[in-house]
Amino acid sequence: MNKVKISAVSYTNSKPFIYGIEHSDVINQIDLSLDIPSDCAARLIDGQVDVGLIPVAAIPHVPNANIIANYCIGSVGAVNSVFIFSNVPVEQIRTVKLDKHSRTSNNLAKVLLKFYWKQEVEFTTDLDAETDAMVLIGDRTFGKKNVFPFWYDMGEQWMNFTGLPFVYAAWVANKELPADFKQAFDKALELGLENRKAVIDALPAVAHFDLDDYLMNKLDFSLTAEKREALRRFLDYITKL
Repeated sequence: MNKVKISAVSYTNSKPFIYGIEHSDVINQIDLSLDIPSDCAARLIDGQVDVGLIPVAAIPHVPNANIIANYCIGSVGAVNSVFIFSNVPVEQIRTVKLDKHSRTSNNLAKVLLKFYWKQEVEFTTDLDAETDAMVLIGDRTFGKKNVFPFWYDMGEQWMNFTGLPFVYAAWVANKELPADFKQAFDKALELGLENRKAVIDALPAVAHFDLDDYLMNKLDFSLTAEKREALRRFLDYITKL
């Protein structure tokens, strides 16, 4: 079999997965590249790679999309790395700057603002725009809670809204892959999750941020039936924006 081309997210939240892949035999079956979430999705959609750890909002745009793993980037409630940071309370938000790194988080912000908080909001991707609030995700949010007067953890707010966990990114292929490869890949991901402590020990400390709590507690990596239902519901909400 030709090597499977895989694009994965380069954030801290994917480090356990990368550890597992690099410490298992599956590494010999793949070509691995590390990208920001939006680039993972673009490369998968364009057929430059076979598998991507992509923002779930991009799944409808992937030809022949199929989820190949039983693991994901998810949370059951607060995730502590997917935020709306705001200068005003949520009921006063009128303008929001979106994060170019992730289609999912931008759409989640839109869904929450429209259907949960019932706010009419204008969105922009202009980095120089002055806005009431901004979407920010991933490592760039670490230690930022005390910088803004108001912050809204979107994993927590989604659960308040729906009672469901959330899936931010999933392992998606744009073609059918052999069953034995998918099984080996799943085992590699599992190995990484079992070695999260080793991953944490190798990471540099972050001021005002608990990496241990983040990787061991805030993130929830199993793609459960509840998470699949949350994914279905989220994609349905996106169609109504």
